[in-house]
Amino acid sequence: MEQRKSTENDKGKIQVGKTPMRSNTDESVDGGLNRSSDEAPVMGVERRVGIIQPELPFATSVKGRKTNCTKARGIPITQTMVNESYRKVKRNKGSAGIDEISLETFALNAEANLYKIQNRMSSGSYFPKGVKQVSIPKKDGKTRELGIPTVEDRIAQQVVKEYLESRFEREFHDNSYGYRPLRNAHHALGEVRKNVRKYDWVVDMDIKGFFDEVSHELLMKALDKLVDEKWVKMYIQRWLEAPVQTESNGLVYREGKGTPQGGVISPLLANLYLHYVFDKWMSILYPHLSFVRYADDIIVHCTTKEEAEQVLAAIHERMTECHLRLHEVKTKIVFCKKYKKQSTHSTVKFDFLGFSFMPRPTALKGGRMILGYDCAISQSSESRIIDEIKRTNFQRWTNKGIEVVADYFNPKLLGWLHYYGKFRRHKLYRVIKIFQNRLHNWVRKRFKRLNGSYIKACKWLATYRESNPKLFAHWIVDYIY
Repeated sequence: MEQRKSTENDKGKIQVGKTPMRSNTDESVDGGLNRSSDEAPVMGVERRVGIIQPELPFATSVKGRKTNCTKARGIPITQTMVNESYRKVKRNKGSAGIDEISLETFALNAEANLYKIQNRMSSGSYFPKGVKQVSIPKKDGKTRELGIPTVEDRIAQQVVKEYLESRFEREFHDNSYGYRPLRNAHHALGEVRKNVRKYDWVVDMDIKGFFDEVSHELLMKALDKLVDEKWVKMYIQRWLEAPVQTESNGLVYREGKGTPQGGVISPLLANLYLHYVFDKWMSILYPHLSFVRYADDIIVHCTTKEEAEQVLAAIHERMTECHLRLHEVKTKIVFCKKYKKQSTHSTVKFDFLGFSFMPRPTALKGGRMILGYDCAISQSSESRIIDEIKRTNFQRWTNKGIEVVADYFNPKLLGWLHYYGKFRRHKLYRVIKIFQNRLHNWVRKRFKRLNGSYIKACKWLATYRESNPKLFAHWIVDYIY
């Protein structure tokens, strides 16, 4: 805003021989004229500039009604923050929300759209749209409900997430690994592998419908401990109360609980919630025990069965106090059966982050084999990958070249090999073997001169591989067939 010096009048002309006067720019805010500078009896004439800084009414919204008005002055959200958040949202991709505006459509007028977001967020006039609900299949055959915010809301959430994340990171527990910078599932698995060698018992826990059960009241109390800015809590409250558009096109309003699983800021809020519900609580009551938490999947390591039973009972009570429930089927006590460790307890296996921990033959440095306790790709993860390969029916893509097949599968193969091949890579043999057999069938059907011979197809692919050893991802990492 241009600042008009007080030596000029309203028309911009120099006032000569009299005290500078101008119309009072605070009139619209204060409800009347302020005294002019020439009324100051002691300090003399005061120089003023024409700057307006109004107090803006902020409000949350519940079922279309604006409530909890609060006045705040200046929200520190810059255009640079919004632009950087947009780049991250665009990099993460994602589909359109309830407004049906995709990232591609948003990009057609990105500059104006980003300015609008910054303008509204910095003035307190930003209100999120509803969340689009979609269902995705789970491993057990059921479905999981995801909430997809609009592109604008994802950018706005990313802005607040970036603003808060470093502050929260200083408070979060070292044994929390999910959705945190510089931490991933492999780090969590590595910590569990180390702990099962030290402890003989495990409490394997899963919180039932966690994202749907998060208490808004308790979450806002957790925010109060780390966040003083009213505008931050105001926007988070609005996101929590945003309606959900179900697949039947009906709008559903949250009744004091739940955060959309799929929102940009939801994982950060989930970690904050469980930091106070579980991590800090465990550190106070059971400082001698180790635990690993990845989002709402939790592993607690205990020394004896009695201790594991007592800890599980205490955790049940704690979760109930905080309006959460443990999954009755997935939560269990497990004995880590290994060399020189025996028990009559029947459950000796648990799954964590797509891997199965169970008794496995382990080689010592001298070559001697003993019974150890370690992880490898779980049976459910293996079955899911095999089903995905079979569903493509790519052996029937006879009108496509082998490069097209490689371009389609290499991102998937790299992901499987990188994630599940981290521990006991040889356990991926069955998955890779099935893919390779289907590739042989593709060759057999693609080239008529092979007369449908599987042996000739294997020879053709082996010859082709010699001249193109890097075409498929599993060829590069020395899987030999």
